[in-house]
Amino acid sequence: MQDIAEQLATWHAAGRPFAVATVVAVSGSAPRDPGAALAVDADGEAVGSVSGGCVEGAVYELCQEALASGEPVLHRFGYSDEDAFAVGLTCGGIIDVFVQPVVPGASDGMDAGIAYVHSGTPVALVRCVRGPADLLGRTVAVTGDTHHGSFSSPLLEDAAVRQARAMLDAGRTGGLTLALDGRPCDPNSDAAAVFFVESYAPAPRMIVFGAIDFAGAVARVGKFLGYEVTVCDARPVFATERRFPEADRVVVQWPHRYLDTEAAAGRLDARTALCVLTHDAKFDIPLLERALRMPLGFVGAMGSRRTHHERLDRLREAGLTEVELTRLRSPIGLDLGARTPEETAVAVAAEIVAHRRGGGCLPLSAHDGPIHHDLRSTAEEPRRIA
Repeated sequence: MQDIAEQLATWHAAGRPFAVATVVAVSGSAPRDPGAALAVDADGEAVGSVSGGCVEGAVYELCQEALASGEPVLHRFGYSDEDAFAVGLTCGGIIDVFVQPVVPGASDGMDAGIAYVHSGTPVALVRCVRGPADLLGRTVAVTGDTHHGSFSSPLLEDAAVRQARAMLDAGRTGGLTLALDGRPCDPNSDAAAVFFVESYAPAPRMIVFGAIDFAGAVARVGKFLGYEVTVCDARPVFATERRFPEADRVVVQWPHRYLDTEAAAGRLDARTALCVLTHDAKFDIPLLERALRMPLGFVGAMGSRRTHHERLDRLREAGLTEVELTRLRSPIGLDLGARTPEETAVAVAAEIVAHRRGGGCLPLSAHDGPIHHDLRSTAEEPRRIA
């Protein structure tokens, strides 16, 4: 839907009803990925595409029918061997298309979702595409710290919001199947509700400061976790693309100046992870003085415990408060006994994941609490097993 967000926002602002058809599942050689959308307004104007031409006419008619009836519908399109001229995908694939009528002001979730997508605010749009009649078409818009709209059950709503927030955090779009009490279940179950979660957000950023050998390993694991990775160092002899081929970009700049530039451009947010690997005061202190005052997701710094305490003293002298200093994860990484750059990168990645997801950093075998955590969950803390 993101590619037609501007037109949808225009229709929505004008109070014009429209129907939006979204690819929610694909199988085989399908021309468009899940999330591709076509929309038709009450005057018959159409924008977008769900198949690159194969079934656009049929989907256009489904949109008009949905506008007339006010009812959403899930329709499957596939290749027809018997009639080459039948409506279907000549590429041999199968797509499921969910067609939903939208009336401005009728759904808090859809209204908020369209506004967020149009403004560029990261949001996950959660729509029930199969399930009980009272749930079908219901929409919840989920951001990093709130959500708009509701489902029929608080338990179901809470589970869907938590799952959607995790998918938004990772920039993932896809299906989600839950029982009506919020538990995961088989999609073929009669008690199942199937949701389509569309995440509208750029990949989270990881900025690795310090072009050392450990930085290469951290950049690799950052890409594996789905981050857009930048390596930054003021020394051009070390900060080269040849040394860091996995990074999305390599920047030669003083770390604190680069951070100031990115912050001013609005390219940093609460999902951003900073890994400060320089352990050199002339680089670290100006950088951390700024970073710890920004609403970033994770700020960690490498160094010995002695280096850490000296760094804290210097940051206090620079005027940082104790509350601001508590945001610094140093020495960076979980205690895995790591030695090599690769092992250290795993330790760093593990701490970042635990920080994002609210993990307790205990072995799963050492407690009997929930395996999956959420920072906003009210679930009990895991209990150690004696």
